[in-house]
This record gives sequence, structure tokens and C-alpha cells, in this order.
Amino acid sequence: MPPHLETPPAGPGRVCLVGAGPGAADLLTLRALRRLEQADVVVYDRLVGADILELVPPATERIFVGKMRARHMLPQSGINQLLIDLARAGKSVVRLKGGDPFIFGRGGEELEALAAAGVPFEVVPGITAALGCAAHASLPLTHRDHAQTLLFVTGHTKDGEVELDWPALVRPHQTIVVYMGAKAVASLCAKLIAHGLDANTHAALIENGTYQHQRTITGTLATLPAKVPCQPPLLGPALIVIGEVVGLGAGLARRAELATPPGSLS
Repeated sequence: MPPHLETPPAGPGRVCLVGAGPGAADLLTLRALRRLEQADVVVYDRLVGADILELVPPATERIFVGKMRARHMLPQSGINQLLIDLARAGKSVVRLKGGDPFIFGRGGEELEALAAAGVPFEVVPGITAALGCAAHASLPLTHRDHAQTLLFVTGHTKDGEVELDWPALVRPHQTIVVYMGAKAVASLCAKLIAHGLDANTHAALIENGTYQHQRTITGTLATLPAKVPCQPPLLGPALIVIGEVVGLGAGLARRAELATPPGSLS
């Protein structure tokens, strides 16, 4: 084995949290691939693509614990206990999560449960959705002239309303990336405008990031909500990028030469 490729700790009965990346299988890290090949069981989420699951050896047990909005195959506490039980049964477990386990992936909660139970664990980071989607849209998230701050926030709603630190979000010269915000795009844009962000601020919604059928919808805070279509509906995972870099990225994308260019709707 090449010396630069680490081996997992010896012995059975352990859990490895693995970031599956934003979607495309060839964005998986080498270490993540090795852990999949070595696992006895893979516990995976809804956002893990089918082409990544094809890398799991056929004899490896697979357990789906995916979550959709208000629809959970297994509550988080149940997932935590499942990982503990599998490890205590002597299994080498890969907990496979879309993106990176520590960016809105509840990886911290799962590690807390494993640590409290005395289960050995490892974390293999993955390319998070913001980085992967932005790269495939030729959209630089930071830029010396346009964005010196980068914020990742979640667009989950409470009672139908997005609750965020609005004064922090409307500061100039920064990029905001909103995970899980597609359902609340109208409310999100309206609140940012109401708290002082220019209505002409560039904004984009990126769906099915890093796949060949990636769709990028661009506009401004004022125009983006009307551009997000109901027909065809948003079927894949999506995130929202807000800031001056979105305007810059639109120009770069037109000149980019990509081997498998993602779809675009602007």
C-alpha cells in the first residue's frame, strides 16, 4: 500500500463517517473509496448518488436511513443507536453522508453519540455541496474584489419562516450560501431585502450540483423567486448562492470549456 494512504485503526467494531461529496462519484476522495471497500456495512443518506453506491462491494450490507422534508426513514436518535449497535456487533461501519459530514450533515451529533457509547470512530471529509456546485457553475465563492467573507447557513424553516441572523447576512462584500433553502427562496430573498440588502444583488439557485444535468438559475434577490420553476419542479437537491460573485460567475460560465457542461437556465 502506498505510504501516503492511511489505513483505518485496527480491529472490528468501529464507525467511519464518510463524506460522499456533492454528487458525482469521481469527486469522492481516495480515502473515502478505501473505507467503502473495507466496510462490512454502509449506512447511507438520501443524497448519496446511485453511482457512488455502485462503488460499494456487492457483498457489503447496505442500510438506507435517508431523510426528506418532514419524512424520516429513521429519526436521528435511531440512526445514532443503529451505528452503536452495528459497531458493538463487531462490524466495520461506514456512515455515508452527502457532501461533508460536518457541514449541515449532523455528523457532530453522531460523533457525540458514538463517543458517549465508547465506540471508536474516524471522520473522512468530503467536498461540501457549496464548493462542488459553485465550481461546476464556474462561480468563485470568494474574490479579492467582490467577497472577502463566505457564510454557510441553513434555509430550514420554522413554522414556514426562515430564522437567520439577518444583520450579519446583509453586510457588504460577502457571499452567502444557503443549504436546504429552495422551498423558502421567496421568503429568504424578501427578508434579505427588508433588512437592507440591495434588491439587485445577484443570486442563483443550483440544482443537482456536479451532475451533468446540473441546473443553474440566475437572477437577483428581486427576480430569482419568480424564476424558480414549479413546472418542471425542483426534483434534486438545491442550494442558493447570493452575492456579487454570482454575477461574475455568470460571465465565466459562458466562457468555460467543461468536458460535461451542466445545464443552465438563466
